[in-house]
Amino acid sequence: MSTDTAGFYDDLAEHYHLIFKDWGRSIERQAGVLGPLLENKLARSPLKILDCACGIGTQAIGIAQRGHTVVASDLSKAAVRRAAREAHKLGFDIKFHVADMRDLSALPTSDFDAVLVGDNALPHLLSDEDLSQALESISIRLKPGGVLLATIRDYDSLLSTRPSFQGPTFYSENETRRIVHQVWDWDGNQYDVHLYLTWNSASLWTSKHYASRYRAITRAELTQGLESHGFKEIEWLMPEATTFYQPIVLARKEDNSAVEST
Repeated sequence: MSTDTAGFYDDLAEHYHLIFKDWGRSIERQAGVLGPLLENKLARSPLKILDCACGIGTQAIGIAQRGHTVVASDLSKAAVRRAAREAHKLGFDIKFHVADMRDLSALPTSDFDAVLVGDNALPHLLSDEDLSQALESISIRLKPGGVLLATIRDYDSLLSTRPSFQGPTFYSENETRRIVHQVWDWDGNQYDVHLYLTWNSASLWTSKHYASRYRAITRAELTQGLESHGFKEIEWLMPEATTFYQPIVLARKEDNSAVEST
């Protein structure tokens, strides 16, 4: 990932929750989908889970609320600081680290039952080499038979329509208003997202602009990448089946010890 990606999330960290209608409820809703998927796939609970693109803690906090042991990391120092602060306020003992998902070797622990990559984080990896490095790094951190869960936009559909605008979405709460919208500038299979947050406090309006680049990774491309790094049982779950806002992919790390013992 580039420094631009880190800068995007550093700048956004203190206001990231404004993207959601109710961030607390979003934490609970997301955990209510992602948690059972991991628990059922691994057929046990509690689990030891790494959230390697934790942002301000949306998934990490929700998963911890379900009783799992959570370690969390992110490229953005500011996002990690915000996530740690939010987790502490809620009383959760989550270990947070600053780390690029392409190289998780600085984390002091491994042998995770599951690794989570939420909120469309993988498409910040703009080249095949970057994606390969991240999948290899994630695989190293997983136990044999462990599970990767990632959520990603439906680029199979988006590449056919190439939308240039998302929103605006209007939120009202306690006599304040928020407006959230995005402008997408396409360049082949990559696009720049311009995120605009506008909100009022009393009679004062504030507007912020944040920009970052994404790569439109198709399901076939990600499946191929997972297979090339020894992941099996690759399963795609679409929003109509899960009620989650993005497609979800589940993949199991090959258990070579089981193969060798037969």
